Amino acid sequence: MDGWTNSAPCLQGTANPKILNLFNLMKRSEIFYEGVSLYGPYWDHVLGYWKASLEHPDKLVLLKYEELVEDTVLYLKKTAKFMGYPFSPEEQQQGVPENIVQMCSFENLSGLEVNKTGKHCEGQGNLGFENNIFFRKEKLGDWKNHLTIEMAQHLDQRTMQKLSGSSLSL
Repeated sequence: MDGWTNSAPCLQGTANPKILNLFNLMKRSEIFYEGVSLYGPYWDHVLGYWKASLEHPDKLVLLKYEELVEDTVLYLKKTAKFMGYPFSPEEQQQGVPENIVQMCSFENLSGLEVNKTGKHCEGQGNLGFENNIFFRKEKLGDWKNHLTIEMAQHLDQRTMQKLSGSSLSL
């Protein structure tokens, strides 16, 4: 992760691998477990950003999905401050952060007509796909409905193994 000294601020998100349904873990958990994913080895990717965030906290913040879900308003405020645009006391008193969180909520955005029926990259041949694919409601702990206990334990063990020696936990 070299090159952070002159870079613009960057936010990188991550999550516990059990909730990363992007790779259809039910069918491909062994492949993912071995480190094969669309973006390269998952744990190496996350650890690289984690280490860079520790070395350059003014340039990179690693956001954990689980923490973001637990207190979205707090992390919006932290993000705004990190990006150099903190909310003023007046904005906070008027509830601006809370309004932004509500306007950007899953319920609000997934209910917009353009996101129900619109297409992304429409008119660009086979690249077009429906906007609604961006909306998959993930509930913390929902992995229990998609993974067996053995698969979850397997991922937990691999995660602990790959993150050992770091202060990062997922």
